[in-house]
Amino acid sequence: MEQNGTAGKHGLEGDADLQFLLVGGELVKVRSGSWQKNRYFKLQEDCKTLWQESRKAFKKNQTFSIDDIDSVRKGRQSEGFQKHTDPSDEERCFSIIFKNRRKILDLMAANAEEAKQWIGGLEKIITNMQNLSIQQKSEHWIINCMRKADKNEDNKMTLKELKHFLRQINIEVDDTYAEDIFKKCDKSKSGTLEGSEIKHYYELLTHREEIDVIYGKYAQTEGQMSTRDLLNFLRNEQAEQVTTEYAHRLIEKHELDETAKQKKHMTKDGFLMYLQHEEGSILNPAHKNMYQDMTQPLNHYYISSSHNTYLMEDQLKGPSSTEAYIRALMKSCRCVELDCWDGANGEPVIYHGYTLTSKVLFRDVIKAIKDYAFKTSDYPLILSLENHCSVDQQKLMAHHLISTLGDALVTKPLGDTMPTNLPSPEELKGKILIKGKRLNKLDAVFNNNSTLEEETVSEEDEAADCKENGQKAKKSSKIKLAKVLSDIVIYCKSVHFDGFEHAKDKQGFYEMSSFKEGKAFNLAETSGTAFIHHNMDKLSRIYPAGSRTDSSNYNPVPMWNVGCQIVALNFQTPSKEMHLNQGRFLPNGVCGYILKPEFQRSLSSQFDPNKLTKGPWLMKKIFHVMVISAQQLPKLNKDKPKSIVDPLVRMEIHGVPADNAIEETHYIENNGFNPMWNENFQFDINVPELAMVHFVVEDYDTISGNDLIGQYCLPLTSVQNGYRHVPLLTKRGDVISSAGLFVHLMLLDAQ
Repeated sequence: MEQNGTAGKHGLEGDADLQFLLVGGELVKVRSGSWQKNRYFKLQEDCKTLWQESRKAFKKNQTFSIDDIDSVRKGRQSEGFQKHTDPSDEERCFSIIFKNRRKILDLMAANAEEAKQWIGGLEKIITNMQNLSIQQKSEHWIINCMRKADKNEDNKMTLKELKHFLRQINIEVDDTYAEDIFKKCDKSKSGTLEGSEIKHYYELLTHREEIDVIYGKYAQTEGQMSTRDLLNFLRNEQAEQVTTEYAHRLIEKHELDETAKQKKHMTKDGFLMYLQHEEGSILNPAHKNMYQDMTQPLNHYYISSSHNTYLMEDQLKGPSSTEAYIRALMKSCRCVELDCWDGANGEPVIYHGYTLTSKVLFRDVIKAIKDYAFKTSDYPLILSLENHCSVDQQKLMAHHLISTLGDALVTKPLGDTMPTNLPSPEELKGKILIKGKRLNKLDAVFNNNSTLEEETVSEEDEAADCKENGQKAKKSSKIKLAKVLSDIVIYCKSVHFDGFEHAKDKQGFYEMSSFKEGKAFNLAETSGTAFIHHNMDKLSRIYPAGSRTDSSNYNPVPMWNVGCQIVALNFQTPSKEMHLNQGRFLPNGVCGYILKPEFQRSLSSQFDPNKLTKGPWLMKKIFHVMVISAQQLPKLNKDKPKSIVDPLVRMEIHGVPADNAIEETHYIENNGFNPMWNENFQFDINVPELAMVHFVVEDYDTISGNDLIGQYCLPLTSVQNGYRHVPLLTKRGDVISSAGLFVHLMLLDAQ
């Protein structure tokens, strides 16, 4: 039986763009310097792999998986294109961005039409790959694809053909396990499966005992779930008080058996489909999109924030790039940092001063920010300027900001009178704010108070910290500030922190301080309530210690616990801390803003995360968790075909110190396809509104330490009760296609 990409093409049969990719064609590969070479590219028949011609003897056939592509960008948007191609080539250019650290692939087609076909075809294939999850396809779909794959129509499949086909639809099965099932189904001992044997193979392969038990308990009508049966399940197990109409909608959406659908019944296949879609997800669907009040003052929100945004790697010798800004903005980061220094030819540059990190032009960064600021979120973006420039280059910085950002840049307060508090994210939609030093008070805008064209001000707190750990900075605490740059700092004026009492009496609502992590953690521990009250009408920015030269991160949770808004992390470093950050900003449409709890906004609050007293924040709960099973955990060592993971699941609660807890299942040997634990855990929660839930799946290793397989994090307040599917993400935060956990959750009031 011949193999083809039938499953990979599902839904794209006959598509002109797909056919174009399968034929392939020559593209110009653009690299550093003047290196531009013609190379042939084509999509492989499996519709999962892109082949590229290589002229190197040791790399004759180069391929990469479509699943490794993060996005395809149209035009000359990469730094390579900007430096090494002509603006007239704009319509011919496109870039392939990868999920891992692989370099961007810049390609140029023969003409605009071909570029459009490459981009359209690749985007369709990427979307198709994301949908090719067994957990979101029915038995009917899989078996139908198997039959379509039988090109010579002999209705037979060998073990090799079956395994190849399963890989096409994103099912990775251990060889021994696949062979054992094959032998059970090959009743005729012919070495091939025919007809009903193929269906039986699929059923055994995808059999989930836990689903059988749950479905069997409630399917009380002709062996199926009637509407009443489904309602009983939703009310008893999922703790959802829903209507008959809602149950009908679920059947209509997820049931593929037309006979059952007409009866308003749900088959086991339909039930599994429901569990694997958003209604059965751990994340409350009501929290997936925008659901919070966005009309409160800006300081009432946690704001997704990046530190040293320009860096792709470490803080000493890593590359600086506009790409780093694009990646942060595409993750809905709403505060990015620009470390500005005098550059050659009068043009300011951005880099990590007094280090060997590379430099990128300030104007190129502002152009990238303009293009990507509001791609994933409409809410305001803050540009945190660390200004080390001479007055002349500061004037050029102001020119680039004003001319490039245009009306998006906030250059004066909203309204005609002096405000008394910060505007809301809603009022600032589509706007960009500058955080930096300002020569005078904000009311000078209305009082026509003039200042000199330049004046001396104290340098940024973080700028002074660059002297740490061998970074040989010139000892200086003063810089000259150009009025034209000062004037566009409106709502985020940087000031030195001189204590909470001083800030309360002397600091304006638009004035904000930056805190190095050590100082911030100390204040949070010793003056938690005062820190929270400080953050009720002012913004605070926290940044990593200068000693973190490897771009590692601090734990952001204690900073959120005291109401700090701009908790800046190194977005370029995949880490547990970034997983927590991704989880914190997962709800509310992933817009980069999360409304703080009421007790962090109310002036009467005496909340202290380190000393829990009675108050509205104390809502004691018991969180019951049963880790039931996992599905299709990826192999970590893909170079070794026989490599199989020994998975375990760790559950972590991150919140106030009294709530922090870790529990772990036993590990299961050699089973990444369908491991089952059925282990129960219980967590006591005191302040649920600050608690984060983190699922971590690891490959057990007694010798070298466990390796991460996947993880998922979200706020406890966004968790749905009942039987739920937990998607898994990579270390870098990308979705792992087809993989997931199956759990039972129940958050109950403590007695």
